[in-house]
Amino acid sequence: MKPADGMSRRGFLKTAAAGAAAVSVTPERARGSEANSALRLGMIGCGRRGTRVADAFVDATNTRMVALADLFDDQLQKARQHYAQKAEARGQAGPEHLFLGPRAFEELASCKDVDVVLISSPDYFHPEHLEAVVEAGKHVYCEKPAAVDVAGCKRFMALGEKTQGRLSLDVGFNVRHAAPFSEMVKRIHEGRMGTVTGGSTHYHARALHYPPRPGASALEKRIRNFYWDRVLSGDVIVDQNIHVIDITNWVLGAHPVKAAGTGGRRVRGDEGDIWDHFNLVFTYPEDVHVSFDSIQYGEHFADVGCRYFGDQGVGEAYYNGTARLFGEREWHEEFDGLHDCDTVKVRSFVESIRSGRFHNEAQAGATSALSAILGRTAAYAGDEVTWDQMLASAQSYEGMIDLREL
Repeated sequence: MKPADGMSRRGFLKTAAAGAAAVSVTPERARGSEANSALRLGMIGCGRRGTRVADAFVDATNTRMVALADLFDDQLQKARQHYAQKAEARGQAGPEHLFLGPRAFEELASCKDVDVVLISSPDYFHPEHLEAVVEAGKHVYCEKPAAVDVAGCKRFMALGEKTQGRLSLDVGFNVRHAAPFSEMVKRIHEGRMGTVTGGSTHYHARALHYPPRPGASALEKRIRNFYWDRVLSGDVIVDQNIHVIDITNWVLGAHPVKAAGTGGRRVRGDEGDIWDHFNLVFTYPEDVHVSFDSIQYGEHFADVGCRYFGDQGVGEAYYNGTARLFGEREWHEEFDGLHDCDTVKVRSFVESIRSGRFHNEAQAGATSALSAILGRTAAYAGDEVTWDQMLASAQSYEGMIDLREL
């Protein structure tokens, strides 16, 4: 990996005028004379998902992209150009700070011109990157999952405790803000289907594709293709399927106490090592059982949904926008898929900063990651695993990726 022209290996490039004064956004600032000024956003990890979330910030809130950080210069420059064009259309300056390389996340976190940081790096790095941002005293929106292992989730929760009451920390479970799911859960929590007795959930997805990487080292390929990698993504159940597991935790107001199941890699032929299917049953408190099955392969079918059974009805919601209740208090509505969920979530996050009513989603976000890890652990073992057994395992992937090899 080569540094950009004119950029050191540590990756600092500053194009803003020297000496620009800046302070972090406090409730006082947000409510005071600068209440209508733009929040200054920095993004760690300039890939597709990060760009999509950052676009929601820039397009739907009074936020300006000022700093970018990435391991790879081509991604960094692509993001710089993208946000420079957006800024130019508004008569604003483009990103003023670019940071390249393995320590770029630290440099962006400590940049005095940044108020809010979006962490959208590969999942494996989330706890480390979150720690840098929290220590720098910045508000943070971290893409899900919180971590890919038990130790990382515990670290994430501890960092959340440090931010309580002084910073906003959101985790990117945007599906909770998608109308089909939020409206279904609202009605379930109102008691419209009675007591939830069980559920059936699924995440059926098409294959994920990456372009060829001629000349790239083995480690660079792993990082650029991180969704395919067990260590970097936590497997498909932790990186992608976690959304429906998170919805179930939300519906039941609890995490699973145990899981049993199986899965494997039978169809997919990519260079990675993640599985292409999982089949599990999660047991929640009061002996509530929720089935879960996942696929990620092929090109012909995709469907994601959750169905919950109550003693007075059934509630369900799907990614295609369908949401309904059957039973004594029927309801049916068709929404426009998940199209606005990033915008709704980002607006809520920004409002929490400006109002001083700070969010703290560290506990819930890490708990949903641990719930997915519980399912993964049970499937890998082909046996039942309890929540307490998983926590006691102190599973850690730390040290399995060494960026000095890039």
